[in-house]
Amino acid sequence: MPLDDEVVAVIGASGRSGSALCRALGERGIPYRPVVRDAAKWAATGLPGEPAIADLGDAPALRAALAGASRVASCAHARHAPEILASCAAPVVLLGSTRRYSRWRDEHGDGVRAGEAALLESGRPGAILHPTMIYGAQGEDNVQRLAALMRRLPVAPLPSGGRFLVQPIHQGDVTRSVIAALRRNWDGPRAITIAGPAPLPYADFVRAVCRAAGFRPPPVVPLPLAPLVAAAPLLRLVPGLPRVRAEELRRLTEDKAFDIAPMLAELGVEPIGLKEGLALTFPAR
Repeated sequence: MPLDDEVVAVIGASGRSGSALCRALGERGIPYRPVVRDAAKWAATGLPGEPAIADLGDAPALRAALAGASRVASCAHARHAPEILASCAAPVVLLGSTRRYSRWRDEHGDGVRAGEAALLESGRPGAILHPTMIYGAQGEDNVQRLAALMRRLPVAPLPSGGRFLVQPIHQGDVTRSVIAALRRNWDGPRAITIAGPAPLPYADFVRAVCRAAGFRPPPVVPLPLAPLVAAAPLLRLVPGLPRVRAEELRRLTEDKAFDIAPMLAELGVEPIGLKEGLALTFPAR
């Protein structure tokens, strides 16, 4: 379905995925309305468009911000799905996370599960898209932070030697997936996982990031999870080293591999490979 004559309200437009979506909509000539909490943060993106100011906890302001929008795309945390659904009648596309599948329960993953449940139980036409690790966004801190850390360490201490699988997705594919979901006339709610084309061991992912960033990967040293979690807080005491959170280390001990057949069938988006995505992320190399 063409969106050219419709207004897409983009919640969380000043964030990484939100600003990438607004940029892509603008490039396609699709009218959008940025919905943000802070006008200054929206101005800092340099993107055109007068923002609608609304906190997601302020129901009257959110209803006013979404009024008249034909479609709503939310790049805010999926836990806000109930407030968004209550504030508009338009089809909604939400951005979730594959953290909803993690065996390591935390507030983030619980919020995503709650947001998905709210959409599915509403019966409203729309979709919640669950991306894997997103890389390649302007200012993202996934592969950039990993490269900065590996550049400083003599070895790569990884739980179980980094044998567990990851399937990262480039920001451009996340954006294309959201736009594809906005274009569809859904007959009900859907939950769709979006990911890169194929999983690979985390150790191989680390090596690929290092090579793309222009330096030789350090040797991988397998370590048990417990001492790594205990040492994680100490990294903040070392100048120049990026912080690694304990929950990130725990999630390295489970496979994050997903079937992208629904992504291909329902969204028509074929994700780019990791090598191509990293080349876009580190363009100077």
